[in-house]
Amino acid sequence: MGVCCGMVQESLSLGISKPTDNASVNFVKYKGDYYVSTETNYMHRVDPDTLESKQKVDWSKFIAVNGATAHPHFDPDGTAYNMGNSYRNKGAFYNIIRVPPERDGPEDTLEGAKILCSIAPRDKSKPSYYHSFGMSENYVVFIEQPIKMDLFKIVTGRLRGKSLNEGVYWDPNQETIFHLIDKQTGKEMPVKYYTKALSTFHQINAFEQDGFLMLDMCCSDDGQSINNFLIQNLRQSGETLDEMYNTMSRPFPRRFVLPLNITSETPLGQNLNTRPESTATAVCRNKNQVFCTFEDLHGEDLKDYGGLEFPHINYARYNTRPYRYYYGCGFRHLVGDSLIKMDLESKTFKVWRQPDLYPSEPVFILSPNAAEEDDGVILSVIITPVKDKSTFLLVLDAKTFEELGRAEVPVNIPYGFHGVFNSSA
Repeated sequence: MGVCCGMVQESLSLGISKPTDNASVNFVKYKGDYYVSTETNYMHRVDPDTLESKQKVDWSKFIAVNGATAHPHFDPDGTAYNMGNSYRNKGAFYNIIRVPPERDGPEDTLEGAKILCSIAPRDKSKPSYYHSFGMSENYVVFIEQPIKMDLFKIVTGRLRGKSLNEGVYWDPNQETIFHLIDKQTGKEMPVKYYTKALSTFHQINAFEQDGFLMLDMCCSDDGQSINNFLIQNLRQSGETLDEMYNTMSRPFPRRFVLPLNITSETPLGQNLNTRPESTATAVCRNKNQVFCTFEDLHGEDLKDYGGLEFPHINYARYNTRPYRYYYGCGFRHLVGDSLIKMDLESKTFKVWRQPDLYPSEPVFILSPNAAEEDDGVILSVIITPVKDKSTFLLVLDAKTFEELGRAEVPVNIPYGFHGVFNSSA
C-alpha cells in the first residue's frame, strides 16, 4: 500500500537513475505555500487556485536529505515535521526534519528547514523502508520496521542486471522498534519500544494521556505486501490475482500503548499499561527497552472487508489529541473496494460500497462552524473500470456516511491510492 513510490524514492536517491519530479502523491503545506509531493527530493510549489506549478523545489538544496515522505505532520502554529534519509560514508541515517511556519519573503521556499534529529539504523547498510511516521504533542514517533533495503544490492543492481526488488526484503526475525524524539530538544529518547515484526505504511493518530503515548496505526503481521505490485503479479487477473492477494496478511487498525515515565526504578517483567479496558501490554525488559503488544481497534466483522488502510481523521482538530472516529478504505481485493467509518468507542463501523466501484482514500473536510468531531464530509475519487469515462468524486456525509452527491468527470482517471485533496485549503 503506497510502497511503490517509496521504493522508487530510495533507488533514485542512491543515484541509480534521475529522480522523478512527478509529484502525484499528496498536497502538503510548508510556510503557508502549497506543494505537490512524492518521496523523491523534488516537489512543486503550486498556485492553489489554478494548480499551475510556480516553482520546482529540491529538498537537497536546503537540507542534507535525499528526499522526504509525502506525509508530513503539522503543529497548530504551522510548524511542519517530516522524515528523509541521508547516505554518508558510514551508512544511512533517518533524519527528522523541521520546517518553520513563517515565510521570510515572496520567494522563500524551504529556507530555515533543519534536521531536528538523526537516527542510526539498526544496520546502517540495510536501513528500513518507511512511508510515514507518527506524531504526538511532544514527540515524533519513528517506526523502524523489518522491511529492509540492502543498499549494496540496490546500488549495484543495474550493473548486475538485477531489479530493485532484489534489494528490498522482509526480515521476520527482526523486531519492530518505536523511536521517540522530543520535538522541543531534538533528542532521541533513551528508551526504545519493541514489538514483534510487523509492517506499516500509515498511522492513524498519536496522543499522550495519563503518562502514556497512544500510537494508532494500520499494520500487518508480515511485509509481503511489498510484492503486491511486482509486474508478474499485476499481470494476473480475476481469480488468480485474488488468490495471490489472499495469501498475504491484511492491514488492520491497532493501538500500542507506550509508557513514557520509565526510570531505573520501573519494575521489570510486569505490564505497565494501567489504562482501563485496554488489552495492550507494555513490559520493561530493562531500563532502556520496553516490549509492547497491541490492542485491536476493530471488531471481528472488519475482517469481512479485508482490513483497513489509508486512514484519515479530523486532522485539524484531533491530530495529537484523543479522538473517536477515523475513516479508511476496505481492501477485499488488491485495490480498495469500500469506504469505512470506524467508531473507536463501540468498535463498530459504517460502510459505503457499491458493485464495480473502487474508491481512493477518504479525505475528511471539516464543516464550517462544526460542533462535533464528525461534522463534515468525506471525499473520495471513485473509478469505474467496467464503465468508460465515468470517474466521479464522491461526497459522503461524514456523520451518517450517506451519499450527498457526485461530481462526474468524463475521462478515465487511473486508480490512485491517495486522494490528493488538501483539507486545509
